[in-house]
Amino acid sequence: METTRHFTATTYVVNDGATALHEHGRLGIYLPPGGHIERDELPHEAALREVYEETGLEAELVADRADVEAPNGRPLPEPAHQMLHDIDVYPDGSVGHQHIDHLYYARAPRRRIDPVGEDEANADEWSWYTAADLRSSGFDADVVALGCEAIEAVADARA
Repeated sequence: METTRHFTATTYVVNDGATALHEHGRLGIYLPPGGHIERDELPHEAALREVYEETGLEAELVADRADVEAPNGRPLPEPAHQMLHDIDVYPDGSVGHQHIDHLYYARAPRRRIDPVGEDEANADEWSWYTAADLRSSGFDADVVALGCEAIEAVADARA
């Protein structure tokens, strides 16, 4: 069976030492903003669009860019991580659908969440979590580790 792969972008948004997460309705796990990269988008553009649609926050990525000069190119903001997620796994162990996720960290100017996209989680479904909150949350280990790393990366970027 052929595996279908989609490119996605996810962003851990940080404000004042905490990151915003919500419980994903279909998956039942806590996640930051994210979604599919559209045909006409670059990964970092999709990351910021998803943050804005899902939270109403106008975030700023905390990302390095390669110091490379190219006559017909330019460096893009580098994701903190790239992840491969199995989405549809069948009983025989085959995978029908995967996400190739570009994972970014960003700072937000405020904490007031006000989603602007259609069919997004309500503002009251989002919460802000400090590193200590994450460590004691019982969330999936990757969400805890990446959330803590995002908080640290944003703090280090300000220094």
